[in-house]
Amino acid sequence: MNSSDISRKVVLITGATGQIGSELTTRLRQLYGAENVIAAGHTTPPSEEIEKSGPFEKLDATSKEALEAVVKKYQVNIIYHLVSILSAAGEKNPDLAWEVNMKSLKNVLDIARDLKLYRVFWPSSIAAFGPTTPRENTPQKTILEPSTVYGITKVTGELLCNYYFNKYGVDVRSVRYPGLISYKTPPGGGTSDYAVAIYFEAVKTGHYQSFVREDTVLPMMYMPDAIEGTIKLMEADAGRITIRHSYNLGSMSFSAGELALEIKKHIPDFTCDYQPDERQKIADSWPKSIDDSQARKDWEWQPAYDLSRMTQDMLENIKKMFN
Repeated sequence: MNSSDISRKVVLITGATGQIGSELTTRLRQLYGAENVIAAGHTTPPSEEIEKSGPFEKLDATSKEALEAVVKKYQVNIIYHLVSILSAAGEKNPDLAWEVNMKSLKNVLDIARDLKLYRVFWPSSIAAFGPTTPRENTPQKTILEPSTVYGITKVTGELLCNYYFNKYGVDVRSVRYPGLISYKTPPGGGTSDYAVAIYFEAVKTGHYQSFVREDTVLPMMYMPDAIEGTIKLMEADAGRITIRHSYNLGSMSFSAGELALEIKKHIPDFTCDYQPDERQKIADSWPKSIDDSQARKDWEWQPAYDLSRMTQDMLENIKKMFN
C-alpha cells in the first residue's frame, strides 16, 4: 500500500505524553492536521501544547475495550503504539513491564487485524540485544538474548509483529531505537537517560554524576532524527519494507566521557564524575554501534545530527528553558 490507498490519515498515538510521543504528536499534527492526530496518555498528564493543539484521550492501552472505543470514535486508521515501561524502570517491576508492554501491543495488533487498519508502528529497542550479541556494528539479523524484562518484551514484540504481518496481513512496522536524547521531556526510566540528564545538569549546576563509567559507549540518536526516521518508515511504500521484525536504526556512538568533553567545549567549567550503579550492567549488555544498512537501503534512512551538532542544539534550547 502507499499513501494514495487511503483518502485521509487519522492517527492515534498511544503513549503520546512520553519522550517520543510528545514530539511525534506535534510533528504529525503539522503533517496531517491537528484534528487528524489523536494523542492518548494514561498516567503522565499531557503538556499544554498537546492538550490544546488537538484531540486528547486518557486511555489505558491494556484495556482492549477502551482502546477499540477510541479507534472507532475517531475512525482511526493508523496507530503509533508507543506505550512502554522502559529498561531500568522495568527491572524494578518486571510484572508490570510485561503486563503493560505485551498486553497493550497484543491489543493494538488484534484491533488492527479485526478493524483492518491501514498501518501500525511499534518501537523496538537496542534492549532487544544482549551480552551474547556482537557489540560492534551489530548486524540486522543477530543473536537476541536480552538480560532485562524490557528487552525480553521487545524481542517478543518483534516476533509478534512479524507473525501478525505474515498471518493476518497487518502492515506493522518497527525500528530498534538506540538511546534517544531530547530537551523537551525529562528522562523516563531508561538506561541511556544519563545522556539526557548530563545536559540539564551542565546548564543548571555545572556538574553531573554519571551512573555509567566514563568509557561506556552506546548508540545514541537525537530526537529530531528519531521522529523523522519513524515517519519516513511509515510513509514508505509497503513493497520496500523487507524487515517485519524491526529495523536497526543507527545514528552516532560515543562514550560518556566523550559526551562530557563535548559539553566542556561550550561550558568550560563543567565537571563530571562517574559512579556506576545497577544500570551499568544493562549498558554493558547493549551494542556500542549499529549496522543500519538495511534501513538505509530499503527506505533511505539518513540521520542529520552528529554529537557536535546535537550538543550545540541541546545546550542552546536548555539555556532558553532556564532563562
